[in-house]
Amino acid sequence: MIKIGLETHLQLMSKTKLFCGCPTTGSDEPNTRVCETCLGMPGSKPRVNRSVIEMAIKIAKALNCEIADRIIFSRKSYFYPDMSKNFQITQYEIPIAKNGWVEVDFGGYKKKIRIRRINIEEDPAKIVHVGGGITSAKYILVDYNRSGLPLCEIVTEPDIENPKEARIFLQKIANIFEYLGVYDFKSEASMKSDVNVSVDGGNRVEMKN
Repeated sequence: MIKIGLETHLQLMSKTKLFCGCPTTGSDEPNTRVCETCLGMPGSKPRVNRSVIEMAIKIAKALNCEIADRIIFSRKSYFYPDMSKNFQITQYEIPIAKNGWVEVDFGGYKKKIRIRRINIEEDPAKIVHVGGGITSAKYILVDYNRSGLPLCEIVTEPDIENPKEARIFLQKIANIFEYLGVYDFKSEASMKSDVNVSVDGGNRVEMKN
């Protein structure tokens, strides 16, 4: 028996980044839509974007979640070129919402896919491999224009039992998000999913997108 859980990252359609006033759209020239805060300079102080909170609450209501009366942001520490400050601001102890569900018609049968939690977090920068792939590139460039863009992470329980159900579920929630007007449905980069798969007798494996 296969069990699948999804971690879907939705890039929210906000005019400014999650914790600073840098625009989310505009010049595509690398490293031009950045400031001390989204680069993590010493002494810079983040201030949360109210419109992002409002969009996340819309999503939570549409997915039948319990909405927290207060939220906490945490620092997830890791060292990688796409996060210049060596930590990502995300939610851990108290997410903005939890314990939701979505009823999905899988063609011949329906079932509820449970939503474990919804988190707000910032997007890392964009890494460009020049002259090849991850292992063969001549060198790597980093564009921090994307750093700090607002993301909403929707985490399901392992209620999905095959790839077809995963695809139909993602189509369902994508339609919901399009209706809410919270993301750019024309951009493939606006919605990505990591897949957690476990098989009877084996360990859980996470596949990154």
